[in-house]
Parts: sequence; structure tokens; C-alpha cells
Amino acid sequence: MLIIAGLGNPESKYLKNRHNAGFMTLDGIASTHGFGPWREKFQAAISEGLVQTIAGPKKTLLMKPLTYYNNSGLAVRAAADFYRVGPEAVTVFHDELDLAPGKFRLKAGGGHGGNNGIRSIASHIGPDFRRGRIGIGHPGDKNMVTNYVLSDFPKADAVWFDALTDAIARSFPLLAGGEFDAFQTRVTHLAPAPGAADE
Repeated sequence: MLIIAGLGNPESKYLKNRHNAGFMTLDGIASTHGFGPWREKFQAAISEGLVQTIAGPKKTLLMKPLTYYNNSGLAVRAAADFYRVGPEAVTVFHDELDLAPGKFRLKAGGGHGGNNGIRSIASHIGPDFRRGRIGIGHPGDKNMVTNYVLSDFPKADAVWFDALTDAIARSFPLLAGGEFDAFQTRVTHLAPAPGAADE
């Protein structure tokens, strides 16, 4: 079983927040690949499906922890224990302050970079899971971070964010099939970050 977690907060008031980028990404994957209806299990909203990869169909669990962002590890650990998989079977999509808006990076392992959701997951299953980091930029002052991540994406950002989540969903079979570099490359090709052509 492949476990794909998206980070976010469960209440409707948080629905379109930057901090809910992970939840929104999973919605796109579920819709694009015909996953089953969302239901509650493992202290999370979960949806199950089969993803067609070059190696054949891959059983995949999408999960949106309902434990609130900073305690996401409780839900991820419950699912990993149930399916008896290690961190190498887990990928977590989340908003990333340290990447420019619209940039996307897939990485395995490493520190939490001050992200309390990632910190929580690492404390429960170890640090060696993959992270799909969705750049949202930084407000420029650490005292503004909480309000920034708990604010909705402005309309101007919806253009790149919708393109990026669509690219992740369309490229997802590469990730499910273990073609991690190809997944990163295709996502970046389909949805280059704003201003990327100028770099």
C-alpha cells in the first residue's frame, strides 16, 4: 500500500488557506484518478484507489489527517501501522514557506524546516518519507507567518496553484510507480513556477 498524505486543517473556515495546499492537492489526485468516496478512518478522511503504473496497478491510500496540521503524525502513523509499511511507502504533500510561490520539489528525508506537520510525522514514523513541497513563498517577517499560512490563496495565486495541482494529479502515476525524478520533471514541465522562464 502506498500512503499519500496531504497536510491541512479540517474545518471549513480553513478550506482554501495556503496551509491546506496538501488537502487540495489530494482532492485533485482523487478526482483525476477515480478514487473512491472520502470516508473517516485513522483519524483522517481517506480515499482508496488503484493507480496504473508501468509496473501495474498500485494500491494507494489518500489521507487528509483530521488531527489538525500540527498533529498530522498521529493519523499517518495509524495508517502506516495498519498496513505495516515503513516511511519509504509514505509521501506527504504540504505548503512550503522556503520555496517561491509555484515552485515544486519532491525530496526524501531531511529535517522539518520548522514545519510542525512534518515535525509531527517524522516523530511518529521517522524522517525517511517523501515530501512534495508546494512553494507558497514567505511573507518576509516570521511574526507574520501564522496569519499568512492561515489566509486564503489570493485570486492571482489561483492561476499557478490550480495549474500545479493539476500537474501533480496528471503526473501522479510516475510517483506511484517509483519514478520520482520523472515525476518531478513532468510536474515542473507542465506547471513551471511563475517567473521560472526568467531565471
